[in-house]
Amino acid sequence: MSNELLGHDYFKRLLGFVNKLMWIFAPLLVSFYAVQMGMLMARYPNLTRNFVGTLFAACTFNFGPRTITVPHLDFGNLSWGWCAITALGWFDLDVGGHLILWDLKLVIRFPPGSTIMIPSAICRHSNVPVGPEETRFSLTRYTAGGLFKWIRNSFKSDDDFARTVSREEKAARASEAATRWETDVAMYSTVDSLATDILNSE
Repeated sequence: MSNELLGHDYFKRLLGFVNKLMWIFAPLLVSFYAVQMGMLMARYPNLTRNFVGTLFAACTFNFGPRTITVPHLDFGNLSWGWCAITALGWFDLDVGGHLILWDLKLVIRFPPGSTIMIPSAICRHSNVPVGPEETRFSLTRYTAGGLFKWIRNSFKSDDDFARTVSREEKAARASEAATRWETDVAMYSTVDSLATDILNSE
């Protein structure tokens, strides 16, 4: 069933929409994703993307029929990365299906067909149940943080990388770690930097 859905024109169009949104609103972050995924696919040419042209390594269909999530963080995802969430189904958007971003104290109307992108590893989220006669499904797209680490380690685990690098490389990696969060979050664009970031990402 998943392969059939992945090949459906609706989901292909949805993927294209999500890719364009990301290029418009987070060009530096998306450029990072695109380069990393390109490196991964070049190293392992037998891999197949779940959607042609997708920026994400993974996707999950939640078939419901009344999909609900409790407040949670997606710890496995890239901490500063985005997770694209699309609501599907048939429900009264004024009564249920709302997305709750707990740490931001936001409750967002989230009608069927809508997509939102959040840093799901650091932004606690859940959704409001829908009625017993209603349906709610979802499609999420994301990439595990460990995959980026694997690529950064020259396609090795942390242990294997530590055994094969020089003392100087280990020291450089430790030095990078001190400012890594600031460097990574700097991939987010602001309203003022967006135009320049788009040019710099090409």
